[in-house]
Amino acid sequence: MKLSILDQSPRYEGERAEDAFQHTIQLAQLAEELGYHRFWVAEHHDSEHVVGSSPEVLISHLLAKTNHIRIGSGGVMLQHYSPYKVAENFNVLASLSPNRIDLGIGRAPGGLPHSTQALQQNSQPTKSLTDKLIELKQYLNDTLPEDHPLYGLEAYPRPEKSADMFLLGASASSAELAGSLNLPYVFAQFINGDQKVLEEAISVYNQHVSSRARSLVVALSIIVADTVEEAKALASSTKIFKVYLQNGKSATLGSREKAEEFGQQSKESYRIEEKEAKETVRQKLQALKQKFSIDEFIILTAIQNFEQKKRSYTLLKEAFNEGDVQKTNHTLAAFQSRI
Repeated sequence: MKLSILDQSPRYEGERAEDAFQHTIQLAQLAEELGYHRFWVAEHHDSEHVVGSSPEVLISHLLAKTNHIRIGSGGVMLQHYSPYKVAENFNVLASLSPNRIDLGIGRAPGGLPHSTQALQQNSQPTKSLTDKLIELKQYLNDTLPEDHPLYGLEAYPRPEKSADMFLLGASASSAELAGSLNLPYVFAQFINGDQKVLEEAISVYNQHVSSRARSLVVALSIIVADTVEEAKALASSTKIFKVYLQNGKSATLGSREKAEEFGQQSKESYRIEEKEAKETVRQKLQALKQKFSIDEFIILTAIQNFEQKKRSYTLLKEAFNEGDVQKTNHTLAAFQSRI
């Protein structure tokens, strides 16, 4: 079973941004030591509690601090950016560290409405995300068609192998888009923990993707501890808040204050739904893998104590290294969180 890590570079009370980034570096090095497959960092804006606002910059530093583990974005919020510039950035990374770069693309804004306005100010009318994804894929593969107005343009440098591209999402629509473009699909179950939505998204993805291109990843939030009681205690402090706008759109935030702020900045009527920790499991990953033919799991662990966080990732990898979760006394507490 392939296990990977998503880290959001959280800054907890009493810490500096510098501390949060040092924890991300140490966690990437631990992931490599333990044998995790890849290590991804997220993109957030206008958040004093999640400081990873520039995944490209952070990725380059993590590459220099590790030796062989794959490093990537989970993900770059393409709606804000030029596909050409994103391709250039990741071609540079792929040239600096061959065959180690992942480019995960997120469909969400990664922040509140005001940060979206700031990121997109003075920009020309934006293309659809689908068009941007297609163009980005063409730049990475140097396949810009002759009828494209910029035909002949290349995203230099040209690495021997470009970054592996993934589409992140939490709905059937994102699954359909990934499948239609023959991209690996990452379903963020820690954002949308509804089992029916997961099943629908996987079904839609399977219908649209070619068998050769199919690559299904599920990202979920897990805490592993030495006892059931400790796992439950660590998970009990984690909540998410879902904001539903009158126009039908929704967003997932990590605090009620941020949820209220999002609703107010949207200038629409809204309601907020609070969700608690989801469940405690022992063989959840094995069951999901077998039921849906999942190729890989990307794990987010939201524990404020960094030593306990490292312990959780260590125990999780040890459990699967032993080949049988039942041989261990570790308890996996899986719960919903936010990207």
